[in-house]
Amino acid sequence: MRFLAAIAVLVLLTGCPSRPKVPPIPPGGVVLAFGDSITHGTGATPEESYPTVLARETGFRVVNAGVPGEVTAEGLARLPEVLDRERPALMILCLGGNDIIRHLDSQQTASNLRAMIRMARERGISVVLVGVPAFSLTMDPPSYYGEIAGEFGIPYDGKSLPRILGSRALKADYIHPNGTGYRQLAMALTRLLHKSGAF
Repeated sequence: MRFLAAIAVLVLLTGCPSRPKVPPIPPGGVVLAFGDSITHGTGATPEESYPTVLARETGFRVVNAGVPGEVTAEGLARLPEVLDRERPALMILCLGGNDIIRHLDSQQTASNLRAMIRMARERGISVVLVGVPAFSLTMDPPSYYGEIAGEFGIPYDGKSLPRILGSRALKADYIHPNGTGYRQLAMALTRLLHKSGAF
């Protein structure tokens, strides 16, 4: 009976999905923070933006490639030049909030996000995806964020921004964190990168 129980436990353990991993970022490697105003740091000083705080916490060179007001179609058009210029080891993709606010087609938004992830991975660049809340009563990100992360097997944070933007004390306005909120996002991403094997 003990032997059978041990086998059952082993089967359960091996059958459990493992946390998505990324290759370790090499010394001197670049992390690309790609997104819109939340990546840019709107609502706080440049020193308080999440890419700046993330760089301080991890020691990586983090490039802030956030463009306020950008939708995913514009991000998709902009991304090739940024990837070729910066040659990052890893990209943190946090985009789609403006698509949601403008009520753009969700299937096209999801398709654009998939295309950006595919583009990065074709260049050997790891990707971490950040879910943006739908600014509804639940503040949950649209389901396609989690679905995309699952499809590509990439690390995903779908909880931090909803939690931050659901707290008045952590945001500068309706859709942007304040300095404290950005710091909490950076710390959450630091933990995710560590758990995912980036460092």
